[in-house]
Amino acid sequence: MAATSAPSTLSTTLLIHGEHAEASSGEVIAIVNPATEEELARVSSAGEADVDRAVRSARQTFESEAWRGLSARRRGALLTRLGELCLERKDELARLETLENGKPIFESHIDLRLTADTFKYYGGWADKIHGDTIPVDGQFLNYTLREPLGVIGAIVPWNFPMSLAAWKLGPALACGNTVVLKPAEQTPLTAIRLAELALEAGFPAGAVNCVPGAGPVAGAALVRHPDVDKIAFTGSTAVGKQVMREAAGTVKKVSLELGGKSPNIVFADADLDAAAKGALTGIFYGKGEVCAAGSRLLVEASAREELERRILERARKMVAGDPLDPKTRLGAIVSRAQMERVLGYITRGKEEGARLLAGGERTPVNGRGYFVAPTIFGDVRPEMTIAREEIFGPVLAMLTFDDGVDGAAALANSTIYGLAAGIWTRDIKKALRTARAVKAGTVWINTYNMYDAASPFGGFKQSGFGRDLGAQALDGYLQTKSVWVDLS
Repeated sequence: MAATSAPSTLSTTLLIHGEHAEASSGEVIAIVNPATEEELARVSSAGEADVDRAVRSARQTFESEAWRGLSARRRGALLTRLGELCLERKDELARLETLENGKPIFESHIDLRLTADTFKYYGGWADKIHGDTIPVDGQFLNYTLREPLGVIGAIVPWNFPMSLAAWKLGPALACGNTVVLKPAEQTPLTAIRLAELALEAGFPAGAVNCVPGAGPVAGAALVRHPDVDKIAFTGSTAVGKQVMREAAGTVKKVSLELGGKSPNIVFADADLDAAAKGALTGIFYGKGEVCAAGSRLLVEASAREELERRILERARKMVAGDPLDPKTRLGAIVSRAQMERVLGYITRGKEEGARLLAGGERTPVNGRGYFVAPTIFGDVRPEMTIAREEIFGPVLAMLTFDDGVDGAAALANSTIYGLAAGIWTRDIKKALRTARAVKAGTVWINTYNMYDAASPFGGFKQSGFGRDLGAQALDGYLQTKSVWVDLS
């Protein structure tokens, strides 16, 4: 099927309290297919009044008997059903994500499976959230209750629209909260569809509301709203800082999963074939539009030449193609603006003296699309812009280190970020020492880009705080109440 084809039925409006609605202003966002540069759809763009309606809907449902009277086990069953519906609609959802994001359909199906797994995982948690009895001093019974926060504002980016929405919706709903979901303005279509599927699964109207819109308008309104109890945000570090500042006005809780400049460390004793493959997966999966992308390849000096040869041999075989072709492994950058940002960093890398080993240019498919060739720089120094700033595109910076674990860790940690890291070595002691020394929320050893709904994900330093996924994510959607009973 051609990349220009859109689904026959496509929801393009806000979803508030179980009903589709146009934005009150009448404004729309043009959704462009990155692979063809053609308009895919026009979606209603929420303003402050629309966000207010969605928040009031979520609050009304949160306080309603329809939600409060729902047992935790039943809530879990609804989440499990939502996961099942995602799998039943897997072809539709994966194709929709590819059309709006530009990623290969192969990757969209991986995202879809993680989305479904996340809903099912938290479906299993819903009836296992409980407090404690505490042996306090004196004739008292003291126990704790773990209660939902209330209304959650979930703001998610455009790189993994489905799975990152599930990372917020799953634990929030499992804990008994209601949600207003604000997807990225470039990729709202799968988010609207997920909100529709939540209704189909049996969630009451208002449990999940979806308000596509511009970040400075709809996102900002959600962050400022006094009746939102928490903002769960995934996005850039710069915007995350704005979210923190705005949220302070109402002292609402915040969790932030932000940017990264993740080191992928290769020691000389590593399996260099596996490391070369892992290095390319780490940076070119998702076109490099991945917060945890291994964008800095740190290579022990004695292995640099051989690893570089193997990486370039593989990289030259990577060719962009129609994202809807199941054989394609490199898709289109999400938008023209993002493509130009990536190309600007490539120019900066060359100007600052890095050695361009591969790629470096736009590579349209059939004369169209925001495609950028897999780009690799060698002789990169730590002070260079491409070694310090998050590019969010298919650009790999290769740096070298000496002094073993200490040298690798020092170079790895020489950044404001701390989201993820990779380590490649045959020496397990060295691997574990390095994993302890690296300041990152996730460390992969002899692999890269592995995720599971049960394993927590989040950052150190300016890569954010709080955790998505795993049991740890539940803590961010709960508050604890201590109850004292006089038994004397």
